[in-house]
Amino acid sequence: MLTPDAAATGEAATPAGDPDLSKFGYTPQLRRSLSFTDLLFYGLIYMVPIAPFAIFGSVYQASSGMVALAYVAGLVVMLFTASSYAQMVRAFPIAGSVYNYAGRGIHPAVGFVAGWAIMLDYFLVPGLLYLVASVTINGAVPGVHAGIWLVGFVVINAVINYFGIRLTAVAINIMIAAELAVLGIFLVMGVIGLAEGRGNGDWTTAFFSSDNFSFGLVLGAVSVAALSFLGFDGISMLAEESKGGARQVGRAMSVVLLLAGLIFIAQTWVASLFVADGAALIASEDPGEVGNAFYAAAEAAAGAPWLATLCLVATAIAWGLPDSMVAQTALSRLLFAMARDKQLPGFLAKVSSRHASPVNAVLFTAVISLAISGTALYYLLEQEKDTITLIATMVNFGAMVAWLMLHAAVIWHYVVRNGSRNWLLHLVVPLVGAGLLIAVLVHMQLHSQITGLIWVGLGLVVLGVLYAIGRRPKLSGMGGE
Repeated sequence: MLTPDAAATGEAATPAGDPDLSKFGYTPQLRRSLSFTDLLFYGLIYMVPIAPFAIFGSVYQASSGMVALAYVAGLVVMLFTASSYAQMVRAFPIAGSVYNYAGRGIHPAVGFVAGWAIMLDYFLVPGLLYLVASVTINGAVPGVHAGIWLVGFVVINAVINYFGIRLTAVAINIMIAAELAVLGIFLVMGVIGLAEGRGNGDWTTAFFSSDNFSFGLVLGAVSVAALSFLGFDGISMLAEESKGGARQVGRAMSVVLLLAGLIFIAQTWVASLFVADGAALIASEDPGEVGNAFYAAAEAAAGAPWLATLCLVATAIAWGLPDSMVAQTALSRLLFAMARDKQLPGFLAKVSSRHASPVNAVLFTAVISLAISGTALYYLLEQEKDTITLIATMVNFGAMVAWLMLHAAVIWHYVVRNGSRNWLLHLVVPLVGAGLLIAVLVHMQLHSQITGLIWVGLGLVVLGVLYAIGRRPKLSGMGGE
């Protein structure tokens, strides 16, 4: 758990002589106060340990019942990506994540495109979380309009983020404990339900079904399940706030990804054993039935509705507060990093001397999140459009395109530029990782591919405009060449 060491001692921002920043031409502004445990909890809460609660039915459909296999395959894909993140954070231990890694590892222009691509992820994730949370809790408390819940979630998180990373981290620890407690109750009740004979189907079907299996099917399911894995890379955004430096950040990403992956596999496997009619769920065209699939399984596991209600409320609170809180934290750090390099408006680079927090980026993130989630909520409730699925798949596309550039950056920086002979970590792993991402992108839904490509195309247009007006991307310490 967290210790309030830095907050209690009034520890200043990183010393000006810190080699992690000074060699890249930056003056330290953020406070190094996060331990390995802090990073671990941050990553876990961003990934949402109970994330499959909300999308279980969609992944079950996409995988034809092999929901646990989809998460196993997703974990494998993400472990390759985590390896490349670990290599690049060691080379460039600064805020900005894949934006900085691609920009410094290949070229600032490539970094801009990578940052733009993953911005689709970081912009939309908070909005998606707020949307799901407000709609879910409105189902449990229908007397309060979903829009009121949405505004409340955004305001609470903005206030916590405004007062700095220490308060954010403390809030994260408290809330993740509650999430894990609910998950533990579900798993225990699942085991009891199986022992009492309330389970359905074969115990191995969630991992493999010879009647339905195909590589294309599994890859398509991974493109949906990938939403649960988004967030482990957000740890890299805190590279300038980690007390243990680059190695600690890289290790935290790998550990949190493995832990979360095992948690996802366990809960989806147990839930799959309580699906009353798997064939009907796979064929269902009712969004309500698909969205409530996990909660129906929870009710079957307990033999009573209380567990379904508990899981539903936990999903709403988790997605609306801690999970969206860390999503806003990651986006504010990305905006801060790009603004610091004059690739976004300079006001986003302002840091509070009192709270060591990028306050303008935090407030701007809250406004954007409110606009996105509010618009999506309107179309969901008033126009009856499935905006949740649309946003979720768009999020996955942006992240995967950015990760492709991350893998390329590892190869270019280490092998091409510096002549590394560590063929496994600097060539084989990124090549395999990139190949797996391409395979998942190819099997993604067509509307997600089109929307994602439009966003990337818009980024290329913006890049062209920057060059045309003489503001080509430059990174501190290396320029724009």
